[in-house]
Amino acid sequence: MFLAGRVDFSAAQSRANSTPARARLLAEAHPAHYAVFDCLRHPEHGDVRGWSYVRRRALLDHLLEEYGMGPPIQAVPTTTDVALARAWYESLQPHGIEGLVVKTGSATYRGGSRQWKKVRHAETVDATVIGYTGPAARPRNLAVRLPEGRTALSQTLTAPLAAQVAPHLTGGAATRSRTSGGDPYNKVQELHLEVEVLAGTTRHAVVTVTRTR
Repeated sequence: MFLAGRVDFSAAQSRANSTPARARLLAEAHPAHYAVFDCLRHPEHGDVRGWSYVRRRALLDHLLEEYGMGPPIQAVPTTTDVALARAWYESLQPHGIEGLVVKTGSATYRGGSRQWKKVRHAETVDATVIGYTGPAARPRNLAVRLPEGRTALSQTLTAPLAAQVAPHLTGGAATRSRTSGGDPYNKVQELHLEVEVLAGTTRHAVVTVTRTR
């Protein structure tokens, strides 16, 4: 979503977690754009995850052109020109663009594996959610496993973030556990949920979650 000329992911999350009536009002006041970056299945070719990213991207561009798609549905800009990518990185930050995603053109799609690299202005790292505190339907904090293996609690979640992760927490049985620092939390097995946390906060007992992955 765009607010005041900037991309605003938190506004999109808030709208996604709104009631149907409020979502309609927000859609009228702040229309969302859908940025497409990949094609995994095609009406003619079927499952194309085994194709290289370059081929999948060409297929995506052809689909959008064939069906006359344009804003608010549009493909994410791509380039193999390093100088142009650097120009995008420097010039688009004031518009709310967090950085670049660098992919290998020959790579096939393998769900759950990290095949690309994020180059961010505000550095974050990915953490695995392993549990929560408070009610599952309205979690107060998330228990996360950081890249180095340490477990910690997040700061208190914002209402949109809590609403977004709650459906992932309510389906499984929870057991009591403690983080590396000794903080108690409700542990959920096989959660399969990741969040982005501010890298600078991972040195502390409590980390800051920026959004879900």
